Amino acid sequence: MSLVRRATPEDAAEVLRLRQVMIDSVFAKGPGDDGAADWHGESLPTLRARLAAPDGDFAAFVIDHPDRPGALAALAVGTVDYRIGRAGNPHGRVGHVFSVATDPDARRRGYARACMEELLGWFRERGARQADLNASAEAEPLYAALGFVRKPDPSMRLAL
Repeated sequence: MSLVRRATPEDAAEVLRLRQVMIDSVFAKGPGDDGAADWHGESLPTLRARLAAPDGDFAAFVIDHPDRPGALAALAVGTVDYRIGRAGNPHGRVGHVFSVATDPDARRRGYARACMEELLGWFRERGARQADLNASAEAEPLYAALGFVRKPDPSMRLAL
């Protein structure tokens, strides 16, 4: 029996806590970057609503913390988006992984891998023909072992 389960609305605060763990491990904090509680409070109702829609395009797979009841040990979160089709992906469904995190005291137990495998299976069930993610140097070996490869990235971003 798998330890991995689909996150529910009751997990939302813990999902945000682990997302913050991921953010803190990938991005250096700058001056004035101590506003995690501010965005967590604003994000919580939206996240709960998304977690309550099991047939939607958003999913989080989690493992409960073995030593702390009510806490999560790991998560993998993603969406399935539509892009106009192309060769290799004629239906245009693309999985995007955007939060993978393990609680610092639960690392090196295979939890992130197990959550990722469930998320990748969910992508496949929804017809996604590819999955994209941004990898930290620390996490790259895990993703490479799952079959991800580096690609040249022409991405740009505009804050709206």
